[in-house]
Formats: sequence, structure tokens, C-alpha cells
Amino acid sequence: MTHRRAVALMVLVTLLWSIAGVVARHLEAAAGFEVNFWRSGFNALALAIGLTWLRGPGLWAGLLNAPRIVWISGLCWAVMFTAFMLAITMTTVAMVLVTMALGPMITALFARFFLKQRLPLRTWLAIALAGLGIAWMFGAEAPAGARLLGSLVACAVPLAAAVNWTLLQKTGQGGDAGPDMLPAVLIGAVLSALCTLPLAWPLQATTHDLGLLALLGVVQLAIPCLLVVRLTRVLPAPEIALLALLEVIFGVAWAWLWAGEQPAVSVLAGGGLVLFALIFNEGLALRQRASGTFS
Repeated sequence: MTHRRAVALMVLVTLLWSIAGVVARHLEAAAGFEVNFWRSGFNALALAIGLTWLRGPGLWAGLLNAPRIVWISGLCWAVMFTAFMLAITMTTVAMVLVTMALGPMITALFARFFLKQRLPLRTWLAIALAGLGIAWMFGAEAPAGARLLGSLVACAVPLAAAVNWTLLQKTGQGGDAGPDMLPAVLIGAVLSALCTLPLAWPLQATTHDLGLLALLGVVQLAIPCLLVVRLTRVLPAPEIALLALLEVIFGVAWAWLWAGEQPAVSVLAGGGLVLFALIFNEGLALRQRASGTFS
């Protein structure tokens, strides 16, 4: 897979991820832990079918003997799935996505200190610029009455994501010899559903809700998460995390257009800085590759 195609697929991943907030705003009865239970449950079902088709019946026996790193990654996925959906039900879509956008800075630090990766100056500059945009957006949202608890829960997402991307990058450095990390997504979905089921009882979701939650489980989670695991073998962890910031732009836009959550002008300006940082980083990367000076 070429770098350009990998970047295009990562943009598609963020587009699919970004529909969670606006879809959740159209639920009728399901709320809190029940939303996460159904979404993770449908995600697990889709992954079980897809991975069984890809890997065959040996998938299930392989799970029991999977390396420890696969289970650690699965735990990271479970934290990401659960914390994100709970935060969405507790505060605004913009606040959750802004908080999640701390991921690139945390991932870059993890990659630098744990993987000993030398990060190009352009990546550090892009992260700094994106961080400025995030701070601008956060400053506009915090005084508007967004719930602090929801923001704190959302903080678990970028932290778990940074650990996960770094783990996936580490396994990808070994090429095809590394362990199969796709089952980790399935492990995460199952853990997320099982942990929230007792807290979700009694279930109150309507048929309308189940349709939307199935959409989230399959289209918003299963498909893009499998894609991003594959992309970690092509794109560096900091670049994946930086591209993932597009979810902020897409998610805030969907919530504004179809859920009536209109962000402040400062949020739009901060989002513009984030988008500029992405264009800046990717543009320089393509230019350096064309001149043969990419590092």
C-alpha cells in the first residue's frame, strides 16, 4: 500500500468515526451505559463474523493463545470504545472531540520515548499548531457550561489511543512477522459490552434505537477500526494520531448541521487551525518524498 493511499484511507476512517455524536443525538430511549453496550455488542458481532470469514475457525482457538500484547491492545480498545460513548452522552460532541484531540501530542511523546522514533520537525510543528487550535476550541467550550465529568471521561480516550497506536506501531515494525493485531479489536468490543451490560440493565432501547446503534457498531466502529489496524503497518503512529484529528472537524460539523449543536466562532477558528496543521504536515511530507529527502 502506498503512503498516499494509506492517508486517503485514514481520512475515510476519521469520517466514519465522526458520525457517532450526531447519530447518538437521535436516539429515543437508550442512554448512558446502554448506548455503549449495544454499540459495542453490535461491533463485536460484526467483527466476529468478519474475522471468522478472514481467519477461519482457527480465530477462536488463536484468541486463547494470543500474545499478551494482543490482549493489552484489546484492553485499550475497550477503554476507547467505552469512554468515548459515555462521554458523548454526558457532554457536547464538540467538547468530547476536542478533548480526544490531545491524542497526537501524547502519541508523539510515547513514540519518541518508547519506540525511539525521530520525529520530523514538520510533525512537531504541526502538533504544536494543532494543539493551539485545540486549546482555542477548549477555551470557547469550557465556559459554556459543558459538564466537567464528561470531559474527564473523554480524557481516557486519547490516553488509551496513544498506548494503542504505539503498541500497534511496535508490532508493525517487525513486518509480517509481528502478531496478528486484528483480534484485539474484537477483544476490546467484547470487553466493552460485557463490562457495561450490568450497568445498562434494564434495557430500554426502542427498535429505532437498535437500528441506529447497529449502524454505529458496524459502520462507525467495526469497519474503520479494522482499517486503522492495517494502516499502522504503513503510517507512523504520530501521523495516524494527527490525521485522526480530522474526526474533530467532521464530528463538530455533523453535530452542528444535523443535531443543532452549534459551536462558537472560536471553536470554528480552532478547528481551522487543526485542519491547517494537517494540510501543512501532509503537504511537506509529499514534497519531501518527491525530492527524495523524506526522513
